[in-house]
Amino acid sequence: MKLIRNSRFSVASLFSINGAVFGIWASRIPAISSGHDLSPASFGVLLFLAAAAAITAFSVFGRAADNYGASVITKRASIFNSVILVMVAFAPSVWILAVALIFFGIIHGGMDVSMNAWAAEVERKNERPLMSSFHAMWSLGAGVGAGSGFLLATYSVGVPMHFTISSIVILVFTLVIVAIPYQTVQSIQHKNKPIYILPKGPLLVVTIVAFCASLSEGAVADWSAIFLVSVSSVSDGNAALGYTMFSFCMLIMRLAGDKVVLKIGPSKTARYSGLVAMIGALILTIFDTFIPILIGFGLIGLGIAVIIPLAFSRAANDKTMSQGSAIASVATLGYGGMLIGPLLIGFIAEATSIKTSFLIFPILAFIIIILSKHLSIKSQ
Repeated sequence: MKLIRNSRFSVASLFSINGAVFGIWASRIPAISSGHDLSPASFGVLLFLAAAAAITAFSVFGRAADNYGASVITKRASIFNSVILVMVAFAPSVWILAVALIFFGIIHGGMDVSMNAWAAEVERKNERPLMSSFHAMWSLGAGVGAGSGFLLATYSVGVPMHFTISSIVILVFTLVIVAIPYQTVQSIQHKNKPIYILPKGPLLVVTIVAFCASLSEGAVADWSAIFLVSVSSVSDGNAALGYTMFSFCMLIMRLAGDKVVLKIGPSKTARYSGLVAMIGALILTIFDTFIPILIGFGLIGLGIAVIIPLAFSRAANDKTMSQGSAIASVATLGYGGMLIGPLLIGFIAEATSIKTSFLIFPILAFIIIILSKHLSIKSQ
């Protein structure tokens, strides 16, 4: 029983640390972009490189999680994850920044797959839904990270100092967590199979749903601050509140998500979540003032909060693929939204306006509503 509690604590902690790294990065995007004098399209290309690196790493880390154990791969990746912010902060040129973001994508994305595979193991050992609560810890970490960006940007603390202090603190916590023992699960029978296997049938539909949710999540993370600065003319400090609100609402929903799924099932949960996200997206397209836009970001956070956890739980229990490979396949195509989304929004914003580019959000929410029934394990 103690081992199960320890494993839940370890997984939850590493989810929160992974989220904190992302939230810290996302909160200082305007400062990093302006510091390198990047246009929306140019910055979109850099985000594209980071997302492409992450997606390339998904299958490799998924196979490694099968072969060597998800906990082993997650712990090793978490050490590198602790220091990648420093590389981004001290990049002296756009080219070095591009390299730093590629490395960021590889480590951060690879850890995402392996820690979800580990979370699925712990969920099965507990014999009840837990994935949403683990992702809640990611949202908590992201919210705290984004909040630190708001606080330090308000007091004019530079990105290098902010990222250096954050990396030191995160590394110390990470070293404590990785020392907690866990008996990992290996699936060596999958060693000779292709590294990447395309999802088929219902799992492919699950991937499309994950794609819509990840595109929304990635776009909010990468463009919410710039959206607020452009549309509402707020300061960089207040602009960071957009992603903070989004992350906080995701946290609240994910904390309640396991109970909701247990009560009404994954399909209905996804359907109602998509409706909430659509309402939030419409608010963004209608209003130009600060408070309504914050509410819109919050509703999108509530709406897509449980979609990715549901997709990963469904993938981990697929009958046709190993756990690591199934999660990696859904992540690779599903998180393709994070590859296409920032780039797409950047080019649309360049050609029209940042507000016009956000019209994509209600469309994504509608697709989630239509395909929600496939998130049930019974759909296999």
